[in-house]
Amino acid sequence: MDNSNQFVLADHKQATIDLTNEIKNKLDYLQSLGRAVQAQDDRLVYQLIDSEKYSTEILKARHSSYDKSNERLVEDAYGLVSEYLSSNLIEFLRERYPFFYFEETETGKFQFYFGNWWGRRLFGTLDVLNVKFNFDENEYQKLVRSFEFEAENKRLNTDTIERLSQENDELQELLDSQSNREAEKERMRKKLKQLNQEKVMPWDAGKQREMKQRLTDELSRIAEIDEKAANGYQRIHENEKRVLELSKEDTLLGYEKQSIIAKFGSFENFKEKNAALYRDYITDLIATGNRRN
Repeated sequence: MDNSNQFVLADHKQATIDLTNEIKNKLDYLQSLGRAVQAQDDRLVYQLIDSEKYSTEILKARHSSYDKSNERLVEDAYGLVSEYLSSNLIEFLRERYPFFYFEETETGKFQFYFGNWWGRRLFGTLDVLNVKFNFDENEYQKLVRSFEFEAENKRLNTDTIERLSQENDELQELLDSQSNREAEKERMRKKLKQLNQEKVMPWDAGKQREMKQRLTDELSRIAEIDEKAANGYQRIHENEKRVLELSKEDTLLGYEKQSIIAKFGSFENFKEKNAALYRDYITDLIATGNRRN
């Protein structure tokens, strides 16, 4: 009769070997990461925390297999890893993007502003681990459209400002003509009263009704204008406030465009550098010996 315990023991022995090897593998990984941090070798840290990205972007290896299990060992410490890596990275970014100003909001998490001028915009967050800008989509699109409008010799808010200014001119005209409308309404009311008091022959009754209707319609039209004019001062104030806000925004966008052109030459170059940021930064670490060393 076969002794099945032999198979159980054999399985357990292999399981022990496999587990020991797996633990050793993970310890080796963590020790390698620890040595890289101790040696201030940021390039190696980036390689160890995301070997696939490093291999694809830096080594240009497209068909390698990757084991993410070891990299997941430090997921709960990503905040600390990010804070450690941020020192060199932000130093590099300040040289390349002198108009970006970074602020740490919590351990390893950073946001950045465009410019150091009054009213500067919060422009997005910095992904330190992936060396990537996560732009605020709304603010970024304003910048994109601002460059597009430049070809038409316009600023982003030119059309809106013109529309609001035109509306204010029309409202002011309504306010200025209030006394004329009052006189016109009084004239038409008297005419209606006169028509109501007149006795006409049956064959003239239709003509009289038409005249009354025209006067009534005209009074209704003027009443609508009066209603619009009644809120005219408030609306003018709101429009003026909005025009001021839009003008300030155009001014800030102008500063931003000037900063980009001064550093990158064109908006297209700016976008290309953003897309290549990870590769350029790791290459810089390799070339400068991790910058702090």
